[in-house]
Amino acid sequence: MKIIIADDHAVVRSGFMHILNFQADMEVVATAADGLEAYELVAKHRPDILLMDLSMPPGESGLIATGKIKEDFPETKVVILTMYDDEEYLFHVLKNGASGYVLKNSPDEELLSAIRTVYDGGTYIHPSMATSLVRQFVKKDFDEAETDPYKILSRREIEVLPLVAKGYGNKEIAEMLYISVKTVEAHKSKIMEKLNLKSRPELVEYALRKKFLNF
Repeated sequence: MKIIIADDHAVVRSGFMHILNFQADMEVVATAADGLEAYELVAKHRPDILLMDLSMPPGESGLIATGKIKEDFPETKVVILTMYDDEEYLFHVLKNGASGYVLKNSPDEELLSAIRTVYDGGTYIHPSMATSLVRQFVKKDFDEAETDPYKILSRREIEVLPLVAKGYGNKEIAEMLYISVKTVEAHKSKIMEKLNLKSRPELVEYALRKKFLNF
């Protein structure tokens, strides 16, 4: 199976590549340092599996890139690599189309098992997260679906929100997302309106509560 590794730390990419290339049924065809590069390499190589770090540089986090890649290249299956044993992260990752969720401190055997499970059409979730998955989807997703305004944000608004919260200016955000400054301003206005926020401090508080600043 063809695999691409996306992680912003070179030593991590090298370590995972060594482990995977040692397997008879796996080949790492490329590595990426951020979500944008991951997207471009998936477009070029059309891998079977993309190992995606959840936390990468602002503008193209693993979460945002996963959504784009699954929308444009659904045949590529995404396995998220993360340090976060947290139900909020798990929920957003699965909603964006990932098929696997593996903690970085897991044994090598678990990572290999996750890749093979996902390649064969299954879904792999770290064992400690199984209960959280049920709780998140059954309780929160259904019980709060009508009350959480976040769920009505567009994909682009979800990209813009954490960048605004982190203090990036309109021009910087426009350059990161390849859109115009006026479009950024329009998205910011819509975000504030949909979330019923009155000021940037309120938006920052909202982003912190939703843990978007970690993406």
